[in-house]
Amino acid sequence: MNHFLSFWSPQELHANLIIFLNIVGAMLLGFVVGYERSYHGRAAGMRTYGLVCMASAAVVVIAGYPDFWFGARAAGTVIPDPSRTIQGILTGIGFLGAGVIMKEGFTISGLTTAASVWASSAIGILVGIGFYAAAILLAGLSAACMVWVHKLETWLPSQAAIAVMLRFAKDFQPEERALHALAQQRGYQVAGNTLSVSMQDGKIEWRFVAVAADRHSAMPVSKLADEFRCFNGVESFQLNHAKN
Repeated sequence: MNHFLSFWSPQELHANLIIFLNIVGAMLLGFVVGYERSYHGRAAGMRTYGLVCMASAAVVVIAGYPDFWFGARAAGTVIPDPSRTIQGILTGIGFLGAGVIMKEGFTISGLTTAASVWASSAIGILVGIGFYAAAILLAGLSAACMVWVHKLETWLPSQAAIAVMLRFAKDFQPEERALHALAQQRGYQVAGNTLSVSMQDGKIEWRFVAVAADRHSAMPVSKLADEFRCFNGVESFQLNHAKN
């Protein structure tokens, strides 16, 4: 009975209360970061970020109360190493982030989600250690970065990229020199080392990335599609905005 009551001693309850407040606070900060992903319909939303953040906080904060582990039976015998705990959390969250990164052709998606999930674990770690102001700041900066930096990227000069697939008619022989000339006339240039050539049923297929010299002056994708329809020898095509 005494052993059972040791789990409900005033000191143990006080430690549990602090851990509880840390977990709840970390969960709320995770919600702040995850709302942007949830708003844009991403697979990882508020629930994912809240869970990652509060679990990271829980694992770290318990390392600060070794004297209360196992109903204080291990008091003075356990010397935890918080740095190894943090290392394990960040490594594990890295695997979770890798699961949301997808690559399709020349387009890579999920990098922002993976990075923000990793940042969410860092927020939880800060809460668990007790750096509450730093955790709140990191949560605010992470949310602001995901909401407003995309608008800043759109406003600043940049080079847009388009992933192009061209399937030519049977026995038609395209010329790479002509491809480069056509791209330059429309404000693009073929990115180096992106051209791949394949053949199926006697039809040659080219895949490459075209980079706009100036995003605002380059021919839009819809206009490019209209022109590809009239190109001699082009049987079918596919245009996608390339992201990486």
